[in-house]
Amino acid sequence: MEKTINNVHNKTLTNKFLNELIEKNFNWAKIGNLPTSIPALAEQDPNLFGVSIHTVEDESFNAGDYDTPFTIQSISKVFALLQALIDNSEEKVFSDIGMEPTGDLFDSISKLESFNNLTPLNPLVNAGAIATTSFIHGKDYDDKFNRLKELMISISNNPTISVDYDVYRSEKETADKNRSIAYFLRNIGAIKGDVDKILELYFKQCSLKVTCKDLSYIGAVLARTSGFNSLSFSGVEIPSRYFRIIKTFMFTCGLYNESGKFAVRVGIPAKSGISGGILAVVPGKMGIGILSPPLNKKSNPLAGMRLLEDLSDRLNLSLIQ
Repeated sequence: MEKTINNVHNKTLTNKFLNELIEKNFNWAKIGNLPTSIPALAEQDPNLFGVSIHTVEDESFNAGDYDTPFTIQSISKVFALLQALIDNSEEKVFSDIGMEPTGDLFDSISKLESFNNLTPLNPLVNAGAIATTSFIHGKDYDDKFNRLKELMISISNNPTISVDYDVYRSEKETADKNRSIAYFLRNIGAIKGDVDKILELYFKQCSLKVTCKDLSYIGAVLARTSGFNSLSFSGVEIPSRYFRIIKTFMFTCGLYNESGKFAVRVGIPAKSGISGGILAVVPGKMGIGILSPPLNKKSNPLAGMRLLEDLSDRLNLSLIQ
C-alpha cells in the first residue's frame, strides 16, 4: 500500500499524485530551451523531469527523474550566503551587498554602476553571489571551497556530493560576463582579493552535483528551522535568524526578475538554477526539489515552475492566505 500523508484541507500527498503532476506539466518543457551560456548544460536531456518532497515528519515522496544528478548552479548561492554569514556577520555582509529584488536578468551588470551606493542589489543575482563568495573564510581557496562543500553535505545529509568537473571546466571557459562583473566589483570595492581565485570558487560551488532528493531534504531542514535559537551543522552552531534571512531572500529574489510573479502564483520561498533545478520550502511543512532542464526567457525552469504552481494550488501551500 502506498504511503500517504494528510495535508491541509484533507488533501493527500502520494507518489502517484506527483507522477500525475509530472504528466500534466511535461509539455511545458517542450516550450523551453536548454541554456547555451554554459555549453555542458546545453547537452542535458531536455526530457528529464523529477520531483521529490521531504516533509518535516521525515516522510519522502518522489516521482520521475528524482534521483538523477545535476549541477546545483545558482541554488548554491543560498549556501554561499549562509557560509558568508557564519564567517562574518549580518552587518558586515550586508554593508557590501544589498537586500532588494531586481527587475533585471540574473547576470545583469547594468545596475552596478547606476545604483546609489555601488553595491550588488542582492546575494542571489550573479554580482551579489560573487561578492558573497568572496566573504567565505579559509586558509586558502581550496579550504574555502571545502568548507562550503562540507556545509552543503551536512545540511543535505549526503556525503557523496562532489564537483562535476566537465560542467566546471565548461563554465570556467565561457565566463566572460561573470569575469566582467567580478572585476567591476573589485573596481568599486565590493570585493577584495584575487578575482580569478574568487571566480574559481564560485564556478566550483555552482558545479556541485545534487539530486531532487537532496534538494527536498535540504528544503525540509529549512522548513524546520523556526522555533530554534540555533542549529548545528558541520560542527558549527548557526543562528536560526540566518536561515530566516535565506528563506526571505528566496521568497523575494529566488526566481530572479520573475520572483514577484512566482510569489503571487506559488507563494513559497524558492531558488532556481539554470541546470533546471528548483529548491522550494514550505515553512513548517516540507521541502521540495525539482529538475526540468528547459528554461523560459528569464532562465527559470518552465515545467518545474508550472508543477510548483499546481502543487501549491492543490495543497494550499502559499504563505499568503
